[in-house]
Amino acid sequence: MTDSAALADRLRPILEDAARRGATLTYLELATAAGVGPPRAIHRVTHALEHLMRADHAAGRPLLAAVVVSAKRGGLPAPGFFRLAAELGLYFGPEHGDQAALFHAMELQRACPSREPPA
Repeated sequence: MTDSAALADRLRPILEDAARRGATLTYLELATAAGVGPPRAIHRVTHALEHLMRADHAAGRPLLAAVVVSAKRGGLPAPGFFRLAAELGLYFGPEHGDQAALFHAMELQRACPSREPPA
């Protein structure tokens, strides 16, 4: 098992709990909750989230990684979320702006059914 896969296994229950509560987490909050410290904590977390995105897509599940947002992007995930979603054939658009926000809101609704649907 790769380091990313092992970390993904640790992240999944944290993300599932946030999804059940209809909450989002920042990358730093997720790293802290999972006990991932320096060096390169956020980098390691993002690689594990990419592993989760691939696994969720392959299993036909919502992208649980949508629960994680950047503290600096107005409630959107980092650009890598959108790039990988495009690579997986799930998203066709820019990494920012209205189209990205709508895709994220829709995917977040799928991952967190208790959240209000996007307008």
